[in-house]
Amino acid sequence: MFEFGNPQYLKLLWLIPIAIAAFIAWRYIINQRIKKLGKASIVEQLMPKRSTLRPVYKFIVWSLAVISLVFLVSRPRYGVRTEEVKRQGLELVIALDISNSMLAEDIKPNRLTAAKRAINQLIGQLENDRISLIVFAGDAFTQLPMTSDYGAARMFVDMVEPELISNQGTDISTAINRALVSFSNSDVRNKAIIIISDGEDHEDKAIELAQSAVEQGIRIFTLGMGLPEGSPIPIKNRPNDFHRDRQGNTVITRLNEGMLQQLASAGNGAYIRANNQRVGLSNLFDELNKIEKGEVVEKVFAEYEEQFVFIAALSFILLILELLIAERKSQFWQKINPLKIQKRFFKLTYSKNEK
Repeated sequence: MFEFGNPQYLKLLWLIPIAIAAFIAWRYIINQRIKKLGKASIVEQLMPKRSTLRPVYKFIVWSLAVISLVFLVSRPRYGVRTEEVKRQGLELVIALDISNSMLAEDIKPNRLTAAKRAINQLIGQLENDRISLIVFAGDAFTQLPMTSDYGAARMFVDMVEPELISNQGTDISTAINRALVSFSNSDVRNKAIIIISDGEDHEDKAIELAQSAVEQGIRIFTLGMGLPEGSPIPIKNRPNDFHRDRQGNTVITRLNEGMLQQLASAGNGAYIRANNQRVGLSNLFDELNKIEKGEVVEKVFAEYEEQFVFIAALSFILLILELLIAERKSQFWQKINPLKIQKRFFKLTYSKNEK
């Protein structure tokens, strides 16, 4: 893992493009003034030590030195050793329904947005627990593997949209299957699956899989999003337009409480219904607190190695090099110019041969 100890100083890198623009403007002004002196041959005679490239080289080295100094004060470092941290907590897999029916607005602002808010509130109540996020519709995939990084979990929750899965419909069994392989291999019975859905399951394998989960020591809780009266499903980016069936009738999606209740019962958990007054998180917390916490193992980076020495040395070398580069031509460097040395060598050799 790589990080900066003082990332706020990285903003100083914006000085580089400003400096480049200023340097280009300055060189343009200098060149325009020199052109006013006359022809290039005359300028060469008047200013024999003038160099057009040395200031550019000097500026490039200066820019690299500034960049390295900014990185130096930003304290780059990376983790070099991991260790296992053991805590007492739960392993939770949240399976979130992202089928189009979750866009229904019987739960305000819509079922999916309310569900995402509920998940973030749940994450805010966790302490030593690990969490994973699975999204499902006609298929299921892992949006976030098992982790105790709650900041990352919130970020991945906020990214959830129905477009993540092209195969629409609702198949809760695919979510349970995916959840079962998301847990650690320990035998501790501190694991639970939280299914958040409107319950409009188009398959019939979920109950059987819930019973299989219980045999593995995993409990299943269901959170029903929606109202029994139902609601039309808005079409995204098309105001006042709704999904219709093949006959042109507006599709009404309803909360299937019976399905979710059976699933929770088969999973030795509890069913909780959300409405516009409350999502039901307090009841869910009460149920989760009844689960005996077990040992949760997390691998974390234990140490960071500062990259101070390498970058400090690089900065020092660049600064010295910048000081050594003169903006004007140097007689010393002209004297040791390889081409001139070669010419002098052949000249001396030729004169000796003549003698």
